[in-house]
Amino acid sequence: MSAWVVSTSLVSPLGFTSEENYAMVRQEISGLSEINDTSLSSNPIFAGRLHNLSSSSTQSKLEVMCGKAVSIALKNITLNPDRTLYILSTTKGNIELLNAGSYDPAKIHLHATAKLLAEDAGFQHSLVISNACISGVLAIVVAKRFLDAGKYDHCIIVGADVLSQFVVSGFESLHALSPELCRPFDSERKGINLGEAASCMVLSSTPETLGIRSTIRVTGGGLSNDANHISGPSRTGLELAQAIGQALQEAQTTPEKIDFISAHGTATLFNDEMESKAFHHAGMKEIPLHSLKGYFGHTLGAAGIVESVMCIQSLLNDEILVSKGFENMGVSQPLNISKELTQKPITSCLKTASGFGGCNAAIVIKKELYHSL
Repeated sequence: MSAWVVSTSLVSPLGFTSEENYAMVRQEISGLSEINDTSLSSNPIFAGRLHNLSSSSTQSKLEVMCGKAVSIALKNITLNPDRTLYILSTTKGNIELLNAGSYDPAKIHLHATAKLLAEDAGFQHSLVISNACISGVLAIVVAKRFLDAGKYDHCIIVGADVLSQFVVSGFESLHALSPELCRPFDSERKGINLGEAASCMVLSSTPETLGIRSTIRVTGGGLSNDANHISGPSRTGLELAQAIGQALQEAQTTPEKIDFISAHGTATLFNDEMESKAFHHAGMKEIPLHSLKGYFGHTLGAAGIVESVMCIQSLLNDEILVSKGFENMGVSQPLNISKELTQKPITSCLKTASGFGGCNAAIVIKKELYHSL
């Protein structure tokens, strides 16, 4: 079995399709801006916000975003509901509804939200993945495992989170928000920018049954936990390196065959430092690397899907994107940070993620000719 990518979508401040978002990012256009909204914070914040999508009388903003992303991804695809799993990747789901004094279990409980969204899209099998900021990458790993095991033929993975007072205040309490546009891996970085987005990937082990000849597949995945601190990552990077090693091993590849890395790159002091050490441990310090947080912000449970979709577009276009906000090396283990758009033949990439509680995840995405197994 294999996890072939048959469709993607990305709903963000930069556009409503994967292609629209990619066109903006390759031009180094950011979806981040200064937001003055006392319902989020008493202070101005830099973040990515979807101003042209909002809640309806029957759906929350999160539900509207997810519905939009899935409908775009499935526009030209018909999936067998009995053989399809719907996976929701989110960290907070509909938590903003609590501010309105509403407590509907079908809207608040994450597993119930996943079931509701799946049913709205016409699917009966659902699952929620909520494991801090690795949720998106972990969801891709879980989907691949279900496909490899033959439990399902297709998986719809949708990652989404929205800006809320709860999320903003939490990061403010950690003094983790940057007062300016974020600068991943840069010596002058001051913290993260938050963002909201919904992104969808449709994976299939049998794309030929859908009339699709895919050229992109997820070939490997790895997971680890460093158990260092509830909100602080490992100080050595060994555990993320372990997850990377697992992903490379499952993909039956080696570091020198990876063309670029899409790092988690939150622009916090400890995350970027940890990742720099991890990539050195993994023997990948010379590989071109970028963070996409300067374009979308940290979209939490959506981040792994958002950034994987951009990786897929990079592979399809034979381009390595710019790591926006980076000027001078700000980590102890130097990396090959992408400072200009690079056009060259590329076939594989590594996507990493790390999150609260010490969790780490990595996947390998490869471009190759589809062949029926």
